[in-house]
Amino acid sequence: MTAAPMSPDQVLAEFRDAGALLEGHFILSSGLRSPVFLQKMAIFSEPPRTERLCRALAAAIEAQFGKIDIVVSPAIGGIVPGYETARHLGARAIFVERDPGGPFTLRRGFQIPAGQRAVIVEDIVTTGLSARECLAAIRSEPGEIVGAACLIDRSGGRGEIGVPFVSLVTLDIPAYPADALPPELAAIPPVKPGSRALPKA
Repeated sequence: MTAAPMSPDQVLAEFRDAGALLEGHFILSSGLRSPVFLQKMAIFSEPPRTERLCRALAAAIEAQFGKIDIVVSPAIGGIVPGYETARHLGARAIFVERDPGGPFTLRRGFQIPAGQRAVIVEDIVTTGLSARECLAAIRSEPGEIVGAACLIDRSGGRGEIGVPFVSLVTLDIPAYPADALPPELAAIPPVKPGSRALPKA
């Protein structure tokens, strides 16, 4: 696969142009608070923009890890970038999902067979929790988990996943516990735009 690399500035321009780079007071899926939120669904609602970013991510994955057979993503947020990245890698796309109230698991007959090389693909990494949970769900599979990748690592490189990791952009965006907010953030009413704690129907 050959694809022109995207610079970090080009990646961030895609987010800005899609209205996906938001400022305010946000409750992240990790529970931490931040003045910046990356609304990736604004990206994934536009197939041409998604294709450009995931083609670049596929190229970065291939350069870092070599040939990939399977892309594994955490549901729900990772399914679209996982599928599109797998398409450019010529790989299968599968995902882990949560049993009600439980951890991520592989379902629907998904497997990582012996001799297959798999990579975890996320959208945005903040603490690395979703990727770590994804990794825990597939550790016992016979195939090889060679690494993980995401579009934007907003942890400043501090998100620990447990396997080698590559991203298109690394940002150091502050995130704070709810009881340790700076005054300028505490003065803004918080909103929770993520999906991890959505109420059950």
